[in-house]
Amino acid sequence: MTDILQSLIETVGEKAVSNRAEELWFYARDPGVLEPHTPAYVVAPKTTEEVQKVVEIANRERIPVVPAGNGMSLTGLVRPLKGGIVMDMKRMNRILELNERARYVVVEGGVSQGQLKAYLEEHCPHLRHSIPDAPPATTVAANVAIHGQGRLTQQYGFNSDMVTGLEVVLANGKICRIGSCSMGPYWFSKGPALPDLSGLFLGWLGSTGIFTKVGLRLFPNKRIRDVEIFVTDRIELVEDIIYRLTHTEMAEDISIWFQPKPLMFKDNYHINVYFTGDTEEEIEFKRKMIWDALQVYIDSKDGGFMGVQPMKPMLLEQPQRSVAAFADVPKGGGFEYSGPIAPIEKFPEYTEKLLELAGKYDLLYAGAARIISGGHAMMYGISFAFNRADPEMMARVKEALDEATEYALGLGGIPWKPNVTEQQIAMRMMDPNTLDLLRMVKDNLDPNGIMNPGNWEVG
Repeated sequence: MTDILQSLIETVGEKAVSNRAEELWFYARDPGVLEPHTPAYVVAPKTTEEVQKVVEIANRERIPVVPAGNGMSLTGLVRPLKGGIVMDMKRMNRILELNERARYVVVEGGVSQGQLKAYLEEHCPHLRHSIPDAPPATTVAANVAIHGQGRLTQQYGFNSDMVTGLEVVLANGKICRIGSCSMGPYWFSKGPALPDLSGLFLGWLGSTGIFTKVGLRLFPNKRIRDVEIFVTDRIELVEDIIYRLTHTEMAEDISIWFQPKPLMFKDNYHINVYFTGDTEEEIEFKRKMIWDALQVYIDSKDGGFMGVQPMKPMLLEQPQRSVAAFADVPKGGGFEYSGPIAPIEKFPEYTEKLLELAGKYDLLYAGAARIISGGHAMMYGISFAFNRADPEMMARVKEALDEATEYALGLGGIPWKPNVTEQQIAMRMMDPNTLDLLRMVKDNLDPNGIMNPGNWEVG
């Protein structure tokens, strides 16, 4: 172990390596309910070549290596399940290239969402990226690695769909580029018309390679952004409301939410509709289209638009801080969710299950869904808040979330940001030939089983 520590110090420098108990404690856990797993070392590389050398050491010594962004996923994806080395990417924080005309940016693996947002606001205010409702310290690379979603998900799909290229360090230490950047200097495409190899790494949670650079699509940053909220108390109407809204192709983002507190929100389903424009005329045109699409439900008194003026500054925040505020409602600063991707038609069934689980396990809940790719599907969030100082409450949350996952996947959904238990449930339900293909990919890319072991580990 002393030899390994010395090798890591020689690779990244003494200040960028630790095996001290207080730092290992921090890297053993995340903000969710899953139990901690303590690593042997933490390293913070500064360059791709340092990442490469650390991986070579890990491969030679057969020690696990777990890449970490900010560790905010809540689902334990960067807990070192089998010990080893946690690789904190925070020092790799350079924004390497901005191509305004081709609308993409290239960042290192430790660049945060807040850092990129601030950089674009200063250097290129007419372009933006898809920002998730996570703390600004979360990293771009980690977000795309877990198929994160953001403010442009309704229009363009998951944030991983917006990747234009990758630089990846493989388990054998080789540095591999994916997409147009593998053939020339430009990072405009991760696939077409080349074979799209990004699928070997996106969604694998660092179990097939470590992202050191990411190319990301940028989008027009319109001058004006606005929001309307449509409310109905009839859950069976939500699917058609969403269909009518997406048919207009006017909305930037559509999300549905419901919660029992404050009481004014109880038993109602709120649909947030965000839209953008460069002129007031464009905004008013889109607003009219959105209102007209739902006029039938206004006329039948089955729903209506609520006043948003007092809440508008909060609603237009990017990221929206009110999401994190839910964690402290029971006084204890914790919340976690299970998030299946599913057809929108499943919204009533998932909602009924959430209410059942909240009652069964005596938990404070919130439900939400974000529309994906113009109504192709939804990301549904079953969320529970808890007191982190109450282990018994945390255990109830874990049981409820496991039950929610079993139910959601049983209805034909697929898991989003799945923890290890949810991965195992998914693999148990998976077509056996598909499971064999997963095994083949993992065995070939990581024959010594060092890359974030325990995740997507086919038995």
